[in-house]
Amino acid sequence: MAKRRRGLARRILRGMLVAAVAWAAVTVPVVLAFRWIDPPFTTFMVSDRVGAFITREKGYEFQHDWVDWDRISGHAAIAVIASEDQQFPFHRGFDFKQIDKALADRERGRRVRGASTISQQVAKNIFLWRGQSWFRKGLEAGITVLIEALWSKQRILEVYLNIAEFGRGTYGVQAASQRFFRKDAAKLNRPEAALLAAVLPAPRRFKANAPSRYVQKRQAWIQRQMAALGGTSYLAQLR
Repeated sequence: MAKRRRGLARRILRGMLVAAVAWAAVTVPVVLAFRWIDPPFTTFMVSDRVGAFITREKGYEFQHDWVDWDRISGHAAIAVIASEDQQFPFHRGFDFKQIDKALADRERGRRVRGASTISQQVAKNIFLWRGQSWFRKGLEAGITVLIEALWSKQRILEVYLNIAEFGRGTYGVQAASQRFFRKDAAKLNRPEAALLAAVLPAPRRFKANAPSRYVQKRQAWIQRQMAALGGTSYLAQLR
């Protein structure tokens, strides 16, 4: 019996190793290619469009228009850092202080604010699916490590700004800028950029075109954080 169990354990371990190698063989080349090639879509975009089609969601309109880094306002870039990940230039994909804080808040029964970095959000949005599970978190961590190793910080932020959801069916800062302000992303000013960043935690509940009092307060807080970080000069620290 013990021999059979050892044999079964070896087969399971071998299977897991083969699966890990196969996953790496597929994922590493794709992540590396996206260092230079703009991702044409993300799994979040696909799932949303398919879901809207299946449910025949009224009023759904998909909007996405990629723009390169030099066509994005510096205010938009610093706004999402101030809002989502103020240690972005310095960490290697994971902000362990924020993770510890989130775990402590959970233990105390407090409302838990997401501790995902911009790099983790890029990994999740491009390659994975919505929802929570340890399996998905493990895949997210692996892809995050690859992204941090193979891309520059500027590239990570450029991709994030182009794939983040800013409203129902509205992906990327250019589509959001055109939808809510009727201008290109390059022309966003500081208050507009802060407003877009303010809806990021829940872009289907918070509205950039009809901001609630909470969103307005969050917009004002983000603007203060942008100034405290040094404004767009903070972006010079990106590697």
